Amino acid sequence: MEEFYIDSDGIRLHAKLDRPAGMEKMPLCFLVHGFTGHMEEEHIIAAKDALLECGISVLRVEMYGHGGSDGNFSDHTLYKWVTNALSVIRYIKERDDVTDVYMCGHSQGGLLTMLMGGMCPDLFKAIIPLSPAWMIPEISREGSVLGVSFDPFKIPEKIVCEKWELSGDYIRVARTIHVEDEIERYHGKVLIIHGDADETVPFFYAQRAADLYEKAVLVPIHDADHCFNGHIDELKDAIKSIMIHSKT
Repeated sequence: MEEFYIDSDGIRLHAKLDRPAGMEKMPLCFLVHGFTGHMEEEHIIAAKDALLECGISVLRVEMYGHGGSDGNFSDHTLYKWVTNALSVIRYIKERDDVTDVYMCGHSQGGLLTMLMGGMCPDLFKAIIPLSPAWMIPEISREGSVLGVSFDPFKIPEKIVCEKWELSGDYIRVARTIHVEDEIERYHGKVLIIHGDADETVPFFYAQRAADLYEKAVLVPIHDADHCFNGHIDELKDAIKSIMIHSKT
């Protein structure tokens, strides 16, 4: 495992690269955590291990304001995450040991994965959203975000929850994003894994995304919550099975 930082317009992004043994050139998957998350969460490690077992290198990167990367959590926005992701993609393109490129993200990282698919449709062999929170822009326009309600016509300067605090800029940015546009731009393979007992991002959002994509496979995990607690082995098995599908 290699640990280092990737520059993103002066912001240091904490990264770890794991590679299967004995391979000089190989496919690589850019793997991203979710809102309040980090690269060492159990479900992120499970995804990393499953991908490695499939012979795919894994580049875990923590986005702005999360984990060991620069920036304050309260100041992060989806625009900043998009800028970060584009910086990581530039880094991947500059490597001479990468063949095919994949992207996998959980929750808000799954939303980011969907956005990157549309922005870089010619790059990814497949994208793998895990419990993708792609409804964030939509519900932000309606006046709520992650369980907190607000007046959509008078955005507060701070959004405060028991465990976190966000600048109102998070909402201002999210409201401008229309994920459906990026779904329409991506014609590659999409491999969605989602727990059918997810209360944070209800399962029907995964079904809706699968219906909108041109080439999508949806793997439900029965009784699994948003982070697949108690269902980690099923998550790993699902990733391995759909990666086989992605190579056909």
